[in-house]
Amino acid sequence: MCLDWSECSAVESIPGKRSGAWVFRGTRTPVSVVFENLADMSVDELIEEYGVTREQVEAVLRFVARTTEAPVPQL
Repeated sequence: MCLDWSECSAVESIPGKRSGAWVFRGTRTPVSVVFENLADMSVDELIEEYGVTREQVEAVLRFVARTTEAPVPQL
């Protein structure tokens, strides 16, 4: 399944910025870091390590959960 990230307000894709990858709005941090690291890091550690906000991480997780019809994880 392919997600339409353009429907998530917490992210953006700008040509020339990280090769157009979806990043957290206002950062150069790819959205993929959440999924690559959430098994080993807490949300607080992600926030500190990658310079994103709790609201951004929660928005991405809610978007994915809503899109895949999965329950939203408790943070």
